[in-house]
Amino acid sequence: MKKVSLFVDVQNIYYTTRAVYGCSFDYNRFWQQATAGREVVQACAYAIARDDDKQRQFQNILRAIGFEVKLKPYIQRSDGSAKGDWDVGITLDVIEAAATTDIIVLASGDGDFDLLLRKANARYGVETEVYGVPGLTANTLMQAATRYIPVADRLLLRSK
Repeated sequence: MKKVSLFVDVQNIYYTTRAVYGCSFDYNRFWQQATAGREVVQACAYAIARDDDKQRQFQNILRAIGFEVKLKPYIQRSDGSAKGDWDVGITLDVIEAAATTDIIVLASGDGDFDLLLRKANARYGVETEVYGVPGLTANTLMQAATRYIPVADRLLLRSK
């Protein structure tokens, strides 16, 4: 059984799924698909901490699925812009995990991670899978991955 480590860029998946499909990502189905027949070594979901009951409820759902939820404070700048990305944290965790796992699964469309996946594969021989929304996933990220899995119907929570 191959060992797998999952890393989810929650903000990226939330906004890209909402922009293209007008609905939410199904984390339960994602977990089932990405871990089927595999031993889970690590699973992290990277999110922004906001003092909001709905966000806390969502984070508890992620924990119940099996994710470790890593939170970073949301920073509102004086010019009105905001900051709160996890690129460096995800990168450090992926490189560390690549040494002890067979497959890295990254849920994000952020092209900044293409170099990370190339490095993880070159240095550790780890397979890499990217789950991303078609049209909003960087081509360079899809090309860097061993496999690209489009976030589409089966991985969406649609209102009934």
